[in-house]
Amino acid sequence: MSMGAYDEEEHERRERKNSSVDASFDDERTEYRGSVEFESAESTDELLDQFKEIQSD
Repeated sequence: MSMGAYDEEEHERRERKNSSVDASFDDERTEYRGSVEFESAESTDELLDQFKEIQSD
C-alpha cells in the first residue's frame, strides 16, 4: 500500500476510538482559590460607556 492510500481498517479503528466515551472522570466542579488583579487607566464610568456602546451595536 502506498503512502496516502485509503486504509479501511485504519478508518474503522479511528471511528471506534472516536465513538467511545470516557466517563471515568469526575464530573464535579473544582474549586479554585486565588485572586485576580486588573489595572486600567480608564475610569469605571468610561468602561461602562464603552460597554453600552458595544451592546448597542
